[in-house]
Amino acid sequence: MSTEVPSPPTWKALVDDKRARQQASIPADWLPLIEPHIPSPDTLDVSGIPDQCTELLSEQEREITNTIDVQVLLAKLASEEWSSVEVTTAFYKRAIIAQKLTNCLTEIFVERALARAAELDAYLKEKGKPMGPLHGLPMSLKDQICIKGLETTMGYVSWIGKYADRDAALVEVLYKCGAVPFVRTNVPQTLMWPESFNNVFGRTVNPYNRLLTCGGSSGGEGALVALRGSPLGVGSDIGGSVRIPSAFCGTYGLRPSYHRIPYEGAVNSMQGQDSVPSVFGPLANSVSGLKLFTQAVVASEPWRLDPLCVRKKWDQEAYELKEHGGGKEMCFAVLWDDGWVKPHPPIIRGLETVRKALQAKGHKVIDWVPLKHKEVVDTLGAIWAAGAVEDYSVTTQPTGEPVLATMAEDDDSVVESGFRPSNSETVSAYRLWQLHLKKRELRKEYLDHWEATAEKTGTGRPVDAIIAPVAAYAAPPHGKNRSAAYTTVWNGLDYTALVIPVSKVDETMDAKVPPHQFLSKEDEVNYHLYDPATFKNAPIAVQLVGRTLEEEGVIGMAEIVDSALKEAAP
Repeated sequence: MSTEVPSPPTWKALVDDKRARQQASIPADWLPLIEPHIPSPDTLDVSGIPDQCTELLSEQEREITNTIDVQVLLAKLASEEWSSVEVTTAFYKRAIIAQKLTNCLTEIFVERALARAAELDAYLKEKGKPMGPLHGLPMSLKDQICIKGLETTMGYVSWIGKYADRDAALVEVLYKCGAVPFVRTNVPQTLMWPESFNNVFGRTVNPYNRLLTCGGSSGGEGALVALRGSPLGVGSDIGGSVRIPSAFCGTYGLRPSYHRIPYEGAVNSMQGQDSVPSVFGPLANSVSGLKLFTQAVVASEPWRLDPLCVRKKWDQEAYELKEHGGGKEMCFAVLWDDGWVKPHPPIIRGLETVRKALQAKGHKVIDWVPLKHKEVVDTLGAIWAAGAVEDYSVTTQPTGEPVLATMAEDDDSVVESGFRPSNSETVSAYRLWQLHLKKRELRKEYLDHWEATAEKTGTGRPVDAIIAPVAAYAAPPHGKNRSAAYTTVWNGLDYTALVIPVSKVDETMDAKVPPHQFLSKEDEVNYHLYDPATFKNAPIAVQLVGRTLEEEGVIGMAEIVDSALKEAAP
């Protein structure tokens, strides 16, 4: 009698098993203390829910997780006022609450992280000094940064069951700096979306309005950090994937230049596409978090682990803005639109708020004239399209998982152009080289364009930084974030950019305005998308854009902008 060989599991069975294992990784005694506080789906703003979970979060744990200045947290850890075990436990509990509210997590490894925290506490007690500049600090990581012994699915069913045999270079650096990686966060399938949904873990939503997207592809990081479930997270950015979630979720976020932060050992889409590299960057609820992360990582000499990493230590003079008049009477330029799509009223109000705040502090603000933004964005899209279809197909083939065509909830048949290239866009190696050449030429043109502003600033030097929209809208409904042009342009030019929260959409102040003369078909579509009620409570943000490899200066200027905004706040 023959024995029937069981058929291999379908991709959906793999997903069911993975989700069950994720649920089992949450301490069982925490869940009954959280569930009574989880509201029905019609409660849109859940940003205040974590502080209501007093049965799970003690008064001290609420104080710890509401300490948004990372520098303050590190000082308390270094002085032993708070132990790493206490701080990690507090953020762990809050991260699980955030997970129940927004579905922001992928890998949850409580025991492992708490064991690491205990080791750091013992080290501090024995040695009398912190292990490194990030001593004892829990950190969340996007689900593409490999940690030895853990799965990294990056939203692909085909990668379920693939366990990393070593740490990514950035994880090695973070361990050396004394940090405590404690969760990983959700992404879109392929990463190449400005929203966050995949077949493995599902959709991450915006904590300020759950009908809206949290952004992507570092969407889980945006939602988690916004709910203060992590004091400092790491996302990646190839076309806006740190900045879009930061802006949509109301956090700070930094897009460094190519190869400033080590990337070696992480997984990614389109591996081998080196013309427009993805970069890792931090998200936090304070500029100090971005500064301390960047400072700690570059001080660790990451070029000893990643052969592509730039050999450039922290430049204190650049941070002190020695090339920008010492931070006094600077000249900023506002990009009101990119010549392609005009932003919605809340975004214009955000730009105006920043302009007024800077002028009140004695800085000059002029208009920025965009140069060939659409050409830059289209060139990058063509470079990615050259091999993307084959890349996605090869990756999903083992399980037969479908490649997603939309992030919308209601119509899976909708194909949203711009994020899903067709086979017809594949080009020869020679044509691809021409695209690389075009990108290089555009960078030179833009450099000259920026340098020429020295004639307009009155400071004797070019514009110090650009204040620009992060998108033409605040966080839109799921499936409606169909362009990343306002962020992608800076990836193509390789300019450092930092997101600064400004306000939130207000239905009265941000009323719809009459139609303007549309710049393009996309502009008309964008205009009709806007209804202030739809975008209710969505965060408003801007990005401060500096030059290539100007992380220190951009952080220094962001502190000035952030301080001016706080002083100007009513």
